[in-house]
Amino acid sequence: MINAYYEIIFAVSLILTIVYAKMFHKHFNVYFTMMFVFIPITNMGYIFLSQAVNLEEAILANKIIYFGGCFLPLFVMFTILELCGINMKKWIAIILITLSSIVYLSVLTIGKYEIFYKSVEYASENGTAYLTNKEYGMMHSVFIIMVLLYLIVPMFIMIYCLFVNYNVSTKMVILLLTLEFFSNICHFGSKKMIHNFELTPISYILAQIIFLIIIRKLCLYNITESGIDSIEMNGDIGFISFDNKLNYLGGSAIALIVFPELAHVKIDTPAIKYEEVNREIISRLNAYIESGDNDSFTRTMGNEIYRITITRLYDSRKCRGYQFLIRNDTKEQNYINLINRFNESLEKEVDLKTRRIVEMHDNLILSMATMVESRDNSTGGHIRRTSDVVRILIDEISKDNELHLSESFCHNIIKAAPMHDLGKIAVDDAILRKPGRFTPEEYSIMKSHAAEGGRIVHEILKSTDDEEFKVIAENVAHYHHERWDGSGYPEGLYGEEIPIEARIMAIADVYDALVSKRVYKEKMSFEEANKIIMEGMGKHFDKRLEKYYVAARPKLEEYYTEND
Repeated sequence: MINAYYEIIFAVSLILTIVYAKMFHKHFNVYFTMMFVFIPITNMGYIFLSQAVNLEEAILANKIIYFGGCFLPLFVMFTILELCGINMKKWIAIILITLSSIVYLSVLTIGKYEIFYKSVEYASENGTAYLTNKEYGMMHSVFIIMVLLYLIVPMFIMIYCLFVNYNVSTKMVILLLTLEFFSNICHFGSKKMIHNFELTPISYILAQIIFLIIIRKLCLYNITESGIDSIEMNGDIGFISFDNKLNYLGGSAIALIVFPELAHVKIDTPAIKYEEVNREIISRLNAYIESGDNDSFTRTMGNEIYRITITRLYDSRKCRGYQFLIRNDTKEQNYINLINRFNESLEKEVDLKTRRIVEMHDNLILSMATMVESRDNSTGGHIRRTSDVVRILIDEISKDNELHLSESFCHNIIKAAPMHDLGKIAVDDAILRKPGRFTPEEYSIMKSHAAEGGRIVHEILKSTDDEEFKVIAENVAHYHHERWDGSGYPEGLYGEEIPIEARIMAIADVYDALVSKRVYKEKMSFEEANKIIMEGMGKHFDKRLEKYYVAARPKLEEYYTEND
């Protein structure tokens, strides 16, 4: 009688597993499959136990039973949590699976060590075997606590979902609560209904039945798939499918609107046989197959614009062919075109206004520099000439770029050159316009224009967004009178402490002063000026700039000859 009971239970569980296999879908929770596989194996263990002829066979059957006892409650808990929309952290799942594995490993020690059972005896009654006089070890207590955890946690989660979480089906929660309630009774309420009749296998059967009921509803709960079906029915999305041999498998109604040439293609025939289909569709598909990347293109039919994306066609995890996903993209394309036209217009307007602002800014700076120069009787045209000298030097420096100066740096130093003497605006007219040489006291005041120039440029440019230009212009004004040997002013900087832009400006400033006429001196010849500049290399000027000055010398002499 008992043997027949277990055999019937096993047969029912096996049939339910076969039903599940028929209903299987790739979107099903993996723990569904694990449950439906483990349950028949566990129920088979009850058959083996009832038919055991000695203690060793009974213990082996018991180990098979505990295989389900350690893992099935865990898989049921995982499944319930997912159905209730609870996303368990991966590391927690790993810990719980590891715990169940450790407990089951301790089960495997039954008959050898006193970890799970300290002792156990074999008994048989009316042709039915069972284990008796069990003395439990420490790991059996861990097993009981673990199973309690796996049964109680889902109960609280489901009660929460029943009254708070409205995104979970109430009917499904009630079914799961029924399963959990009955499972608790089977495991802890009544170990045996009649002598040696275990109730736990019945709870496994109930679990299979309930989960099969739930599985039938899962496709409706899958919003993604049902949503795509609804969109296709509304005419917003369509599909064309081909197998791996490029045989035409069929297309939706919208596909025949976008590709009317498919109307004459017979299902399950090579699409390449049809000239127009081969030209419009198969050629793109071959390009996709060769590149391996998603190929997306648009096609216009009347006033409608469709976006077509080529992807691989999968059945579960196996690639069965290729699919054209067709989506009505008219509104999006019209909106994108409108935005693009607006952006182009806006960019042109912003660019125009930006150029005007920059021109106004540059002209304002140049006007300030010219105004300062107009107060100085001795330096007429100095601003324009030094800016040109800097440009000529930069042209030579840029040819080999051993100094690693960026294009923006070269542009900005030329732009900043006119600002190098702005500090003279703070020098008294009596000194600035003096027709002769300065006294030591006057020269000391005159030298203050460098530091003052740095301060003025800083204030003028502090609100500009061009940080690089701001720094270069301030350094040119502040440090263009510094000397390589540290004897310059206002800070007495030495060598590479002097910013490179100020070192370049220093050559331009001194060269112009030498070859230009001042109220206190006549202009020097190019030979005399060159001698002074070359003698200053490594003392007044950066020695590394010598070769660029030498290369620029013919252009400099030509420039000053033409502008004499």
